[in-house]
Order: sequence, then C-alpha cells, then structure tokens
Amino acid sequence: MEVLRPALININGRMYRRNIMKEEHYEEEEEEEDVSYMGPPESEDLADDEACDAIPIEQTDKGYRCAIDVPSVLYKYIIGKKGETRKRLEFDTKTSINIPKPGVEGQIVVTGPHKAAVSSAVTRVEVLIEGFRKKQPFTHFLSFHLNDPKIQEGFLSFKDEVLQQCSQDHGVEGSIFQNPAKLHLTIGTLALLNDTEVRKACEHLQECQNFIRDLTEGKPLPLEVTGIEYMNDDPAMVDVLYAKVNVKDRSDKLQVIADRLVEHFVSAGLMVREWDRVKLHATVMNTLFRKDSTVEDTGGPRRQTMSEREAFDARNILKKFAAYRFGEFELNSVLLSQRYSTDCSGYYTSAGSTTFS
Repeated sequence: MEVLRPALININGRMYRRNIMKEEHYEEEEEEEDVSYMGPPESEDLADDEACDAIPIEQTDKGYRCAIDVPSVLYKYIIGKKGETRKRLEFDTKTSINIPKPGVEGQIVVTGPHKAAVSSAVTRVEVLIEGFRKKQPFTHFLSFHLNDPKIQEGFLSFKDEVLQQCSQDHGVEGSIFQNPAKLHLTIGTLALLNDTEVRKACEHLQECQNFIRDLTEGKPLPLEVTGIEYMNDDPAMVDVLYAKVNVKDRSDKLQVIADRLVEHFVSAGLMVREWDRVKLHATVMNTLFRKDSTVEDTGGPRRQTMSEREAFDARNILKKFAAYRFGEFELNSVLLSQRYSTDCSGYYTSAGSTTFS
C-alpha cells in the first residue's frame, strides 16, 4: 500500500483512510489498521446525526452507549500491546471502550458523552475487526457431499487402476489420493469464530432452502461423476487432479445453486467472494496429501507448504482415465461442514444443513 495514498473505506456514507501501523505483541507480527475520518464524500454531504443514526446507539443517563458483537479471538486486536490500541482509540474519540476478559464471549461496549464520538469509536473498532477477521483461517465450508457408497466404490477402483497402471510415473503414489469418505464439492469457505456465528450461518443456510427447492422442484438432484481434469497448465507437473460432476439432465442447476448460495452468504457478510462463479470440482488427487518421509520417525506425516509440494506427472492418467465413470447418485443436501473434524462416517462434521426435498 502506498503511504501517501492509503486505501479508503466507505462505511455508512463516510470515507475513512486505512493506515497501516505495526504491532509487535502477537505471536506472529500483525498489522494494525488505523482508521482516520476524512469527512463526508464529495458526492454526498452527510450530516453527523444521520451518520450516527446508522449505528445503533442508545442514550443513557450519563451520555451514549453502543454494544458491538465481537468474537473473543479478535479482542486482542482492539486491545493492542499493553492496551495501546484501546487507549489511542479512547483518547482520539473521547470515549470509553469496555472489552470482556480474554476467552469470554460477550460484547465490546463503547460509551461517551457525545453520540458522534461513540459513533466514531464504533466505526474505528468495526474497521479494525473487519481487517483482522479477513486474516483468520477458515473454520467451516459449504459443501455438497460425494461420499455416496457407489461413488466411493468407483473412486477406490479408480485409485487401484491408477496405481496399477501409472505408479511408475513421477510422483504418483497412494498417499496423494483423497480419502474416499471425504469426497465432496466445496462451495465456499467461512471463518466462524464463535458459536453465535455458527448459529447465524446455519440460519442463513436454512433461508436458502426455498430457492434451492424451487430449482430442484423439491426433489433430490441426480448427479453423475464422470471424467477427470487437472488444475494447472502443465499435465506433467500437476498438484490437483479432480473428477467432474454434472447433473444427469445436463442442466446447470448444481452450478446455479452453488452460485446463489455464495451470493447469499457474501451478502450476509459471512463469506468473501473469491470468483465470479464457483468452480465445482471433486478433488481425487492432491499433492498436499503426500506423506513427508523426513518426519516418519516422529509419528506421522505433516502438511506441506506450497513451496514443498512435489507435483506428479498426470499425462498417462489423463490419457487412460479421461472419461472414467466414478458412478451416479442423488444429491439431497447442502452441508455446513466443519474443518478438521469428522463424524462417524468419516465425512466432515456437519454444523448445519438444508435439503433439496
């Protein structure tokens, strides 16, 4: 970011500069976002009272008060090193900012003698939270499960045949194949930082049921998993090989459902849009799954960074299995799946779902 041309944020019709200041108190260095009010935009002269009205501020006997829902994992970004961030916010806005104890879910409460001051403090806190929220790893994802027994059987046959016919090709080995119980299509990822946000996501997923059932006519969606494709440009240096999934009647219903789900969750502020359209792909081979032989003696494999990944030669696989049929099944649900957690079937633990029928 250019120092003389900081990024601008439009919040409730007001323009703010996003300045970057170093904070050194976290385990990993973070950048604290300092927000400076620039006044109303040139196209709209927004009165202070109108701007304040956009934020739910209540009047009290001692002045004004506003409570903000903030996940506890983000408190530290408002507190800062030795409380410096909070002190600066309080000094700049002439307000008091009360933050719950670390690990205790609650609300950050801003109080002050003037409504405009409380509004300014709340806006600055919200912008800080917005910036650091985007840096949190995703915890959940919306998925279409593909671990139907028929698809799993077809996948295991595919794995056996590939290892029999192509194991001499560079990088092709059993460890880079997907776990058949976890076969799925990812629709979009979410960082849900407390139980309240998980419940909110589940509620929004339920709100999508009507348009989903309109598209599927209240019936499960017959799918076929046929053919394979690779992610990058060079088939001799592949990191991800995936199976292609289509609706049996060749309609775009599955794609439309995925795109509308993302649109809904982006609008709700629960998801960040990455692409214009969801790229639906069922990963069957991924070099991130590869075992690292250098850590075998320490108790098992570890995940590798992108720079450590060893690509595999997929040319023969693509030639021999281009039209491979994994099978057919009827899809009847969208799941809010939890990362790093599995249920008794081996699939990702579901925090919520909605059905097609």
